[in-house]
Amino acid sequence: MKFYSLNNQHIRASFKEAVIAGISPDKGLYFPEKITPLNTDFFKTIEKVSNHEIAFKAIHQFVSDDIPDEILKEIIANTLDFEFPVVDIEKNVATLELFHGPTMAFKDVGARFMANCLGYFSQGQKQDVTVLVATSGDTGGAVANGFLGVDGVKVVILYPSGKVSEIQEKQLTTLGQNIEAMEVDGVFDDCQRMVKTAFLDTEITDHKKLTSANSINVARWLPQLFYFLFAYKQAKSKGKDIVFSVPSGNFGNVCAGMVAQKLGMPIKHFVASTNVNDVVPKYMEKGVYEPMPSVATISNAMDVGDPSNFVRIRHLYQNDLETLQNNLSSYSFSDEATKKTMKEVYTKTGYVMDPHGAVGYLGLKEYQKSHPDTFGIFLETAHPVKFLDVVEATLGIGPAIPAQIQKVMDKVKKSHRIANYEELKQYLLQH
Repeated sequence: MKFYSLNNQHIRASFKEAVIAGISPDKGLYFPEKITPLNTDFFKTIEKVSNHEIAFKAIHQFVSDDIPDEILKEIIANTLDFEFPVVDIEKNVATLELFHGPTMAFKDVGARFMANCLGYFSQGQKQDVTVLVATSGDTGGAVANGFLGVDGVKVVILYPSGKVSEIQEKQLTTLGQNIEAMEVDGVFDDCQRMVKTAFLDTEITDHKKLTSANSINVARWLPQLFYFLFAYKQAKSKGKDIVFSVPSGNFGNVCAGMVAQKLGMPIKHFVASTNVNDVVPKYMEKGVYEPMPSVATISNAMDVGDPSNFVRIRHLYQNDLETLQNNLSSYSFSDEATKKTMKEVYTKTGYVMDPHGAVGYLGLKEYQKSHPDTFGIFLETAHPVKFLDVVEATLGIGPAIPAQIQKVMDKVKKSHRIANYEELKQYLLQH
């Protein structure tokens, strides 16, 4: 299996090369040359198959040229050692809880899978790989945890100062070892821009092997398809058309779900739910893609004004807007609507949502207005405790602090404050 650049399909790389490079030489995102559907019998009997076996079958075609089967099984076992429950909320509405991993966010899956792949690929290499990543919140903690102590890999995480929650900041600034945090005076888009600039700066890349752990990296993006399959396995018995509503920022998560659909998973529709950063909802309505500066919201992990992965989604549907609209709906919601929904669902059901999950719930309910006879699953992408101030202010309750979070709360933050790309460049060249 080769992966080609979405800017130029003649530029091709193996899975290993794509993972280590992160992005292609012409700035394009890598995309698999083909997606071969799994046998229909696999989906008919999926409830009898273990999660590890489902993951192995789903990812095998993309990685088997570079990762032997036994190693792949080890990587999957190291990645998926926690639960992915589908929890009923109300009639025809459930949530897929993706916060039972070590950093209590959905990104644990992609970050751990990539860290294990990169650890395998770097065995016996003379030169360390530097993982350079921008985060709007949860990516940083998941990447830091996934790569902590991995031999031959150094991690540099850029995050916008004052725009991630206290718990998110603690998770990415307190680990030490091979993890360095860069606190940027700016917004997430500034962090992402610096990362992309560094990848194209030959003064850096001539001396350092750089890769990214954002969802632009195929090893971070593709394994996210696992838990859509796990959710289908649990919801199949409902006997209704299944719809997934995904809180969306950089759009890698919903795109991975669409790859699961291309593998043959029988899903009716996807909903990409956003906060007021509504570039994609506007595109879906008008057919014009206009990036904008991101706006800060209470669902900060989705504060993205130019989502990197949307180009992959358009490519999946041959850049045909009508075909895409048949498979994807996208809606935007304000902070006020998000808080109102968090309150209403808690009052009615006792379920505590984080603000991102609440946006996913809102998008699902919007879609179900015109498609009432569907079973909807919205993704709860992070534990509500990670947004403690928002949850406490909105619901008047403080969720118990889980052990995974307690262990970082008393640690001392350590970060490098930077204001521009030149400061990042000097750090990378000197360390």
